[in-house]
Amino acid sequence: MFTEVFLPKIDGVVTRVTRTLEQLADLGHEVLLFAPGDPPATYAGFEVVRVRGMSFRPVYPEIKFGLPTPAIARRMADFEPDVVHAVNPVWLSAYGVLSARRRDLPLVASFHTNVPDYTVSLGIGWVRRPAQHWIRMLHNQAEVNLCTSAPMVEQAAAAGIRDVELWPKAVDTVGYRPERRTDRMRELLSGDHPDAPLVVYVGRMSREKDLERLVGIMSNLRERVPGARLAMVGSGPYREELERMLDPAWTTFTGYLSGPELAEAFASGDVFVFPSTTETLGLVALESMASGVPVVGARAGGIPFVIDDGVTGHLVDPADGDGIWAQRLATLLTDRQLRTGVGAAARVEAERHSWRASTETLVEAYEHAIVAHHR
Repeated sequence: MFTEVFLPKIDGVVTRVTRTLEQLADLGHEVLLFAPGDPPATYAGFEVVRVRGMSFRPVYPEIKFGLPTPAIARRMADFEPDVVHAVNPVWLSAYGVLSARRRDLPLVASFHTNVPDYTVSLGIGWVRRPAQHWIRMLHNQAEVNLCTSAPMVEQAAAAGIRDVELWPKAVDTVGYRPERRTDRMRELLSGDHPDAPLVVYVGRMSREKDLERLVGIMSNLRERVPGARLAMVGSGPYREELERMLDPAWTTFTGYLSGPELAEAFASGDVFVFPSTTETLGLVALESMASGVPVVGARAGGIPFVIDDGVTGHLVDPADGDGIWAQRLATLLTDRQLRTGVGAAARVEAERHSWRASTETLVEAYEHAIVAHHR
């Protein structure tokens, strides 16, 4: 398995990779993982091969591009894999694609981040078209391509990617659950105003997440719900700019949280806000739902695949003004009975999607790729 991102970085792709490795271990499979940067030497009992990385400065310093070396080829030869899985192939995972083809190995590629769309948000839109061609070429080397939501399956097919299948969404409903709510975390998120209505965002803070919209959304919301506050959990290259835009009188930035603290953060808010329009799935929305907290998100990308509008949360058209976002948030913040009911429905929906079931589908894709390749 080749991945463009891994621990210590924390995002939706890393979460899916780590949870998948845990399940593959439980199911008795063997994995050799290649990852850039400074990953742990092992994960879930599997060796992680560190690939020297170079920071994508100044556009996105947190991203490390793995620099392929001949040592990768030697490790692949020693491991003798049955199948190669390229996670979001762009750079290091692209080398995994090319290595699989060179060695005549079955290949599965998975699509997690809409890189061409992100180039516009990151101010490098001139590379969008070359990126589209590059990514399509890489994916079309694979016997099976996987997307993590039904809308992205359609989008990938429309972009000319062949043999696309669904890798079902999944969420940790044991780690993330309503009982994780704590007074201590509530005080941290609210800036010591635990009784105030609290809106939470958890995730990467980068331009492609459309987080600047929270300025107008929260201003409108506070007119409707005086005293409403915003907690920003996470970090990223856009954080400093967001700290200048969002009023510190009602905004708290916590930095990165992980493990039990992150689960507490998800469960300790009243409503989760998710304005991003470029998500292929939106795992944080599922984690909020597992925590019994309703989500108000954009009707774009993979988010409608996660949220049942009016049942487990609310969807807002990206073209709608900040006032519509504020209205949806205010409805949930001011009606405790409604908020509790929507949160409970969100939890029930999340419980339908386990990591074991999702990983078993992945293994079926591996088997399919092996059969198709040899045929």
